[in-house]
Amino acid sequence: MASARPLIALEKVSREYDDGTVVALRDIDLSIAPGEFVVITGPSGSGKSSLIHIMAGFDHPTSGTVLWEGRPVTSLRGWTELRRTRIGVVFQEFLLLPTLSAVENVEMAMAGTGIAKAARRARARELLDLVGLSARLQHLPHALSGGERQRVAIARSIANKPSLLLSDEPTGNLDSTSAATVIDLLQSIRSQTGMAFVLVTHDDKIAALGERQVRIKDGRVASDAVRASAMAAT
Repeated sequence: MASARPLIALEKVSREYDDGTVVALRDIDLSIAPGEFVVITGPSGSGKSSLIHIMAGFDHPTSGTVLWEGRPVTSLRGWTELRRTRIGVVFQEFLLLPTLSAVENVEMAMAGTGIAKAARRARARELLDLVGLSARLQHLPHALSGGERQRVAIARSIANKPSLLLSDEPTGNLDSTSAATVIDLLQSIRSQTGMAFVLVTHDDKIAALGERQVRIKDGRVASDAVRASAMAAT
């Protein structure tokens, strides 16, 4: 799935904290092509989550540049617009609004898009059906299992048909059965939509599913390899 222009690219990106005493990322060069499935691995504290946060625009480099389709993204407004229209994010902690039902949590992702309320509700219902939760539309998060909450979070993340889905340890708080369901679901959605998918995981079995594996160590890219079977398919 090569492309002349990456969907998102990091050029010499570093991230420091506490006046430079803590270095989370060091001179990262990384690009993601449209439709690509990239798995990011590495030991705890290696900088994986910092990398995802910068790719989502929740955090910003101390130095270096992040480009979206070849153009630098430098403003909070620019990142907010990208997350609203082009980038979906799934986190380990679900981050659902506790006072809203499942369908309302998904619908909230479409607020401010200009879509009529009835259309937002219809799409939210459609997405929850897609993730197998059509019988749980009106349940609040506390009445859902961990796996169900993560499926609501996934439905929310794709509500605006993103080009890129970023997922940071989406199975970290789940039992093995729920984790397998979530990964199968994410793979199915990616296959159906053709979106690029960047997944952070500690699980070797999940990592093996990626077309490309990027290993982060001490804030640097230690290795970046395309899986042989994925290469043969191109």
